[in-house]
Amino acid sequence: MKKILVLCLNPALDLSLLLPALTLGKVNRAAQSRLDAAGKGFNVACVLATLGHHVTLAGYLGADNAEPFQIALIRAGVHDALTRVPGSTRTNAKIAEADGRITDINGRGVTITPDRWQMLCEHLANLREKPEVLIVSGSLPPGVSAATQAELIRQIQSFDVPVWLDSSGSALHEGIAAAPYLIKPNVDELSEWAGHPLSDTPTRIAAADAAIAQGVSEVLLSLGGEGSIWRTREETWSALPPSVKVISTVGAGDTMLAATLHGALKRWTRRETLRYATALSAECVRHIGVGNPNAEDFQELYDQTLVAEGTDPQASPPTPS
Repeated sequence: MKKILVLCLNPALDLSLLLPALTLGKVNRAAQSRLDAAGKGFNVACVLATLGHHVTLAGYLGADNAEPFQIALIRAGVHDALTRVPGSTRTNAKIAEADGRITDINGRGVTITPDRWQMLCEHLANLREKPEVLIVSGSLPPGVSAATQAELIRQIQSFDVPVWLDSSGSALHEGIAAAPYLIKPNVDELSEWAGHPLSDTPTRIAAADAAIAQGVSEVLLSLGGEGSIWRTREETWSALPPSVKVISTVGAGDTMLAATLHGALKRWTRRETLRYATALSAECVRHIGVGNPNAEDFQELYDQTLVAEGTDPQASPPTPS
């Protein structure tokens, strides 16, 4: 069992709503709704715990509505090291329509004061036992700048703990400059960093290489229904997921990141790892919530996932494991 530390600075209560179609300015009635403790780092931690790892979740949590998170972490088997701060953790609305379109309305989060940030940095610097990996995942709360998070990434890596980063906007820009071991942007996030659309494979590879040139070792680029590209200094792997009915894409990227780390820690080949991560991500989009590795038909999804070295996953047909 590997010890993993996940940093979730801005968790959220996710209000997920399934609608036939969203009509602006009108009363909309949801076919399904649920409220879950969430946030990108929270999701990653729960998937990793389900996969059998010893996971600690650090970061911040509003004290006024902490109970749903506490209950969810106990159920998931994740060690709760979140620092309680005054106020309420934000609520995000995730509106999923029948055609697959997702509309996110995200809250800002609890403001983090400089002394609260210093306490977290000191806690991470003084860990009695170093984790195998630190995952930094999600948005930044008010009071924490992208440059501040980047400095934390540099500090952690100076302790010989690799950092895997999944963020966007300025946090991704500054994060790449801090040279984490791996980044997991989606194509829109990497396009914003690159400064131009990444509309085809050559431009996507070039952007990944630009990040690697800044010190990143690996880029795991998610492409939605088109699959993913895993670019390293020496190799390129690509994957195409099986065809599934998409209910909600929320949590798919978090599931892919967690499953990729799982495969890496298990010392699977890149082919096995990317195939597993892509299949689990495909399982995720069929429902609200993160991917379930114990789904009855997961082996079938795995067998239908195409993975190949290079940029054409269809060059290597699926073979039953």
